[in-house]
Amino acid sequence: MLIPGLVSVTFRQLSIEEIGELATECGLQAVEWGGDVHVPPGDFAAARRALDTGLKVAAYGSYYRAGVSDRGDLAAILETAAELDAPLVRVWAGTAGSAECPDRGPVIEALQHAVEHADAMGTKIALEYHRNTLTDTLDSTVQLLDEVDGVVSYWQPRGGQDVFSAVHEVRTLEPVTAHVFSWGPGGFTERLPLAARRDMWKPVLTELARDGIERNALLEFVLDDSPEQFREDAKSLLSYLKP
Repeated sequence: MLIPGLVSVTFRQLSIEEIGELATECGLQAVEWGGDVHVPPGDFAAARRALDTGLKVAAYGSYYRAGVSDRGDLAAILETAAELDAPLVRVWAGTAGSAECPDRGPVIEALQHAVEHADAMGTKIALEYHRNTLTDTLDSTVQLLDEVDGVVSYWQPRGGQDVFSAVHEVRTLEPVTAHVFSWGPGGFTERLPLAARRDMWKPVLTELARDGIERNALLEFVLDDSPEQFREDAKSLLSYLKP
């Protein structure tokens, strides 16, 4: 079962309450609350405001960089996730791509440390699927999932990605969350309406839903950061989730 929602940092300019109102208006059910603007680590009052929106907490989107960030930062992140009752804490696998990181050891060790502490707090560590980290390729991500016991993966497309490779990545990783957006070949600088890549998203979301396990499908990177475009993207997402 796929839970439609959004990543709160899609609209850094909006308040927690405005995010909640927009998501509810659009028929979305869940939010990944970002740790940089909306719910900073240690800000329990913000966490309670997020809960007051009535939306399911899909995850706590941290900016913890395993192997690079101070491990002392992890405690406040996990405590805030606990305040949110977040089932997942999104982290990043270092700051270098797999081809530029010959020694994976520090990232692996930091991730295992994070997984163990997250488990004690009743949540899971999830990896952002992203360039300039050890999850920049499918092969490196699969390797990392094998190297770190208990960590799980997100997934998001590359700019202009073809349908076959997108479905293959999703089938291989079985991600807990997909960040849902459409980009042209130019990537971040070539944002498109979500409907522009129906050819990719319809089969990708069908694959994600195939085994009936609950996963998140969260909108992000809206064209022109526009709430009006977001409303259209939400309509597209919900239409793709229909049988």
